[in-house]
Amino acid sequence: MSGALASSLPSSPASASLLPPSTRSQLVHLPDVQPTRAIPYVITPERRAMLNTIRFAEGTWKGGFDVGYRVMFGGGLMSSLNRHPNRVIYSSRYASAAAGAYQFMPFTWDLVRRSLGVTGFGPEVQDQGALFLIQRRKALGLTDTGNLSPHLAAKLAPEWASFPTLAGRSFYGQPVKKYDRLRSFYNVNLVELRRLRDEKRLQLSEAAKPAVCTGSRIACATQL
Repeated sequence: MSGALASSLPSSPASASLLPPSTRSQLVHLPDVQPTRAIPYVITPERRAMLNTIRFAEGTWKGGFDVGYRVMFGGGLMSSLNRHPNRVIYSSRYASAAAGAYQFMPFTWDLVRRSLGVTGFGPEVQDQGALFLIQRRKALGLTDTGNLSPHLAAKLAPEWASFPTLAGRSFYGQPVKKYDRLRSFYNVNLVELRRLRDEKRLQLSEAAKPAVCTGSRIACATQL
């Protein structure tokens, strides 16, 4: 799947510190990319902002660096991304086999793998898997509006325990992030990701303009 992402927006040297350059935290697809079998979910600024916010809520943000895709429950790191580790970790009062940037449980990842036909457990497939789960919760349309509303957060609460219900609590009685913190983090991400998208659009537009010849008429007529 990494080859299909080669047409994504590259990092900008002027990126905000929140989104480190050359990381997936600022990676969105080019505007003309269409869904394919390999990449069923095009990653827009709105969707990337949501993915980043899920990582923030789940404790795998890690400053926006890609190491977050290797995090297991409890904070340890996977040595390989060839597959979901399916390993129960005991930490404080909780035990879980959640792993990856979006803390997939083994049975949830099996559903993703069967539904999307993905292999491995790399960052690309984790992103696609998270978007599949958002759609499964009937929240992808709301995500695409670019507004992390309390209703949207509540729709994702049964999937990610760190998201608050409308009552402000975890759906599973676990530690939860306050809605205002999630909304603030999401909004900052969205502004920066849209800026990066618009910057790339401008670069592509400038590159598509025909070169203007400033030499003699004969030199311009024979210019390759």
